[in-house]
Amino acid sequence: MSGAAFESYGVSHKGCVRDHNEDSYLVEPQIGLWVVADGMGGHEAGEVASASIVEHLATIGIASSAPDLRARFEDRLSRAHAEIRRISRSRGVTIGSTVAALLAMDGRFACLWSGDSRVYLVRDGAISQISRDHTEVQELLDSGAISAAEAENWPRRNVITRAIGVNDEIAIDFQQGETLAGDIFILSTDGLTAHVSDAEIATAALSAAPQAACEKLLAMVLERGGTDNVTIVLVKIRDKGNGLSQAGGHDR
Repeated sequence: MSGAAFESYGVSHKGCVRDHNEDSYLVEPQIGLWVVADGMGGHEAGEVASASIVEHLATIGIASSAPDLRARFEDRLSRAHAEIRRISRSRGVTIGSTVAALLAMDGRFACLWSGDSRVYLVRDGAISQISRDHTEVQELLDSGAISAAEAENWPRRNVITRAIGVNDEIAIDFQQGETLAGDIFILSTDGLTAHVSDAEIATAALSAAPQAACEKLLAMVLERGGTDNVTIVLVKIRDKGNGLSQAGGHDR
């Protein structure tokens, strides 16, 4: 697919409580790559980690095939992981970042993630979460130790079990499939899902173009207190050659 097959946009905001933004994102429709990353590790260290991921992934370039795109992605993510590990050692602290990415090319997509940043797909009017959170609370849910209702207010619900740069080896999960015209992918850090339901995300994504939908979702988060940094990227799959691609975004 060429960039003309996609319409995408991204926004990022520090929220209403935090004094700086440790999230980073990437919108590259010409490459077929979209990324959100949520840094962790104390003041300023988190933004270094998330920025490292985005900076390395931005060097992927134009791939020759979908497998080539995936290979380039994994290579650049490995480089970012190594750089974050070096920074951690030099500072004597553990830093890292979640990552959630969408790769799309030749009518196929792959979603790759580590941590609790999410990828959703809205198809035929229904939303589904493609990624699966790498969190303590998700593991408890999966094992049947707690209920979905208990998970909503679990005291350690934000404790993640995977992140880039934290452990010796990278551990990422992925899902892949075919893209259909009209598909809408939403990538977000947990600052969105802390305040906005899946149904509300779907409604916003279906009711407007990516830029307006991103801005609407961001406004909802801020109106509800914005307790964390929030980053949202929307990608709409269009018919190939159906107009020019649109991409952009802003940080606050």
